[in-house]
Amino acid sequence: MSKVEYRRLTIEEAGRLREIDRSETIDLIYVMQDGVVKEKPVSNECPTWNDAQLLEIQDRFRYELENGGMAIGAFDGDPLVGFGVLAHQFRGEDADRLQVDLMYVSRSHRRQGIGSRIIEQLSEEARRRGASYLYISSTETRSAVSFYRSVGSRLADEVDEELFRKEPLDIHMLKKL
Repeated sequence: MSKVEYRRLTIEEAGRLREIDRSETIDLIYVMQDGVVKEKPVSNECPTWNDAQLLEIQDRFRYELENGGMAIGAFDGDPLVGFGVLAHQFRGEDADRLQVDLMYVSRSHRRQGIGSRIIEQLSEEARRRGASYLYISSTETRSAVSFYRSVGSRLADEVDEELFRKEPLDIHMLKKL
């Protein structure tokens, strides 16, 4: 692997999101029951995006950037191998949280510090904008929840109702900045 470079992504680069291989083998998911996270073994191969899913991800990416959000991309030479999007809208009772709206690292590049570096850069930008926390509505997979925990996130005390309605199975987390 060559040296991975990081930079802001532009709206015009939404088409590059197709370069990400989001596929993974899922052996465990987490389920929230009465405020407690419980483990549930599963056996599932999650493929990379189909055309409809890619279009939805690209639309979310464009929406956030058009409205003041920002995105960081990780490049291994020319290919985009990871990205994260910081949403534009402040959330929480104290309006002190900015959401990590999208976060993906290609399968071949996981567990190499790329996601951690993207989170660091999103955290720096969120602090510059006046946020005290990153709000994360994480997919319920072991890999996603474990990753966010490894970068200092914890379960959210206050779940954002709008995000919960959109993704009721997600694990809602906060990372103090």
